[in-house]
Amino acid sequence: MENAVACSALFTDEQRFGTKAFLAHTGRERLFLWLLSALEGRSMKELLTMLRSGNWRALVASFLYFDTGFTVWLLYGPLAPYMIHSLHLSDAKQGFLVAVPILSAAILRVGMGNLYQSMNGRWLALGGVALSAIPPLFLLLYPGVPGYSLLIVLGVLLGVGGASFAVALPMAGSNYPAQVQGTVLGIAAAGNIGAVLDGFLFPPLAAHFGWAHATAAALPLLALAGVSLFFWGKDSAPKSGRVKPALLGFVVTLAGLAVLAVATPMGWLGLQGKSALLMLPVYGVLLTGIFLPQRYRLALRERDTWVIILIYAITFGGFVGMSAYVSLLMVTLYHLPKVDAGMLMALFAFTGAMLRPLGGMIADRISGAAALRWFLGGIALMDMLFATWTPPLDLAIGFLLILYACFGLGNGATFQLVPLRWPEKTGIMTGIIGAAGGIGGFYLPVILGITKQETGTYHLGFAFFAVLTSIALGLVLVLRQQWLSWSHHGTMAVAMEEAPSPLSKASAVTD
Repeated sequence: MENAVACSALFTDEQRFGTKAFLAHTGRERLFLWLLSALEGRSMKELLTMLRSGNWRALVASFLYFDTGFTVWLLYGPLAPYMIHSLHLSDAKQGFLVAVPILSAAILRVGMGNLYQSMNGRWLALGGVALSAIPPLFLLLYPGVPGYSLLIVLGVLLGVGGASFAVALPMAGSNYPAQVQGTVLGIAAAGNIGAVLDGFLFPPLAAHFGWAHATAAALPLLALAGVSLFFWGKDSAPKSGRVKPALLGFVVTLAGLAVLAVATPMGWLGLQGKSALLMLPVYGVLLTGIFLPQRYRLALRERDTWVIILIYAITFGGFVGMSAYVSLLMVTLYHLPKVDAGMLMALFAFTGAMLRPLGGMIADRISGAAALRWFLGGIALMDMLFATWTPPLDLAIGFLLILYACFGLGNGATFQLVPLRWPEKTGIMTGIIGAAGGIGGFYLPVILGITKQETGTYHLGFAFFAVLTSIALGLVLVLRQQWLSWSHHGTMAVAMEEAPSPLSKASAVTD
């Protein structure tokens, strides 16, 4: 949603195409569009009409860019059970390794969002594809088993794929008029289905060719995204600012994050052991703060910002964090074959990804403030079950499906609130809240890994997240009446305090 919502009024109808040309596409493309139309509650005819109002090729390119970026981003998750046998890692280090790409994406998306303001998104996306290709290409050619520190650096680069959200969505929206932005951004955001491909694709290849060579399967996908961006990608958003300072900020952040991620577990920054692992997001945020625009700092002065940050850190953070760790959890707890664990990871990710649009639709009907009570309650209940009990495998799969369903529904409901609470600053708030979701995703595998190492079970880790989710639920219940005054479509957010919001002075067209 970043940039596109704020700037959508500037866009016009252009680059129309004929229905016959569109229908000449392959059956798989038509099936894909039919599924998207079903998720959006639209008929195929309505979807075709919507697509004719803008540049459908640019939309497809944006979707493929985000989809392959998401696949590469979570690549370590399904391969982790294979990696730990060759690396002999402790439980805490296992959790940290799969969490690094998640944190990297959260930090880097701010820099990529700033770059998008000043440079053409098509070239920025192609640069992101090139950076994302470095880890699988390196692992394919590297002789022997890479070390832990090297894998952490490569994990930071994998985060560039997750940061594609900051470019793919606004670039897709820039090619369509304001009245269809919701559907267009929903189609582009469906790229998070790339997490499903991780579970299906990489574990079987790792079983036959080794986990390092299995990562090369991402290269054809990235090549497809790169080709589509080169020939079809188009960014019609207005630009402002200078490219060089934004590019310098991104490069320094990327390099600095790689150094911090390696130095933190080694104790080079003054802390040792588990406390050092938990501090990496703090170091990353401080590094980003050097280049953080003033408009972001203003947004952090508002109470509702922090509440929704907490909620999204639980819902989206839970989705990506659990997707990165659930293969390890299933292998460790239930001694599943690694390929089976990957297939379950794909099933869980598919459930969460597919239900996200439904969460938004439910929130549209009853408001996100009301819907989140049930979704957060479901997350807290499932976390508490795992905190007090190790259920048999069949029940565990059922509980995890419910947990992922609540993650997906909660993601959709949370972002229903953002444009209604901050109608003129949606881009800024989407950037902040989205980054918080990635930070939440970092802590989930790290804390589960630490508690497993210290106590021999995951109970304490799930108990921590159950308490955190209960706090978020309590805040929603306390604020519900205030939020209901603005959380329906057609209403405008009102000031929560007598004093004007500090964001009211920020430009609407900034992020």
